[in-house]
Amino acid sequence: MNKAKRHEIFTRLRAENPNPVTELEYNSPFELLIAVLLSAQATDVSVNKATRKLFPVANTPESMYALGVDGLKQYIKTIGLFNAKAENAIKTCQMLIEKHNSEVPQTRAELEALPGVGRKTANVVLNTAFRQVAMAVDTHIFRVSNRTKIAPGKNVLEVEDKLIRFLPKEFLLDAHHWLILHGRYICTARKPKCDACIIEDLCEFKEKTSS
Repeated sequence: MNKAKRHEIFTRLRAENPNPVTELEYNSPFELLIAVLLSAQATDVSVNKATRKLFPVANTPESMYALGVDGLKQYIKTIGLFNAKAENAIKTCQMLIEKHNSEVPQTRAELEALPGVGRKTANVVLNTAFRQVAMAVDTHIFRVSNRTKIAPGKNVLEVEDKLIRFLPKEFLLDAHHWLILHGRYICTARKPKCDACIIEDLCEFKEKTSS
């Protein structure tokens, strides 16, 4: 895919949604960190249902740590893998208190050192909470990048690298949200809704499937 086509794709996505945001509900970097940690292999809808009850009770490292693992489980038991997530969240709270003055760190290395926080989670926090250029490649972004040929790659790291290198700089801060939303609602896994797609004429997926 050439540079001009990529630019037009993101120009259209931006025109349709000028200020895209995550569908996870949060009011602070800490709440976002916990929400993203809980969202692994779970839907944003299920995470939001849990955090709507959790965050009014515990929305700081201290208050969440005070719940303890068993206390936290009561709030997140409707989310997949809640046992491991509760343990990681409590350990993360402890590290934030002891090593970061209860603040969420703003570097990838420090974020990835937190229990349960991988590269994708760190990238979401860096991009969404701190507005740094970072590309968290989830299943939606991986699919859209490969289908459209915006940034095809065999694995998430390859797709992440290509998106950062190939996308026009003016779109980098918000590209993560545009691609996720496009994959979640239009370029869906089983059957993409090409008839409803605003970039359908620029997508290189149909050229392959129609032949």
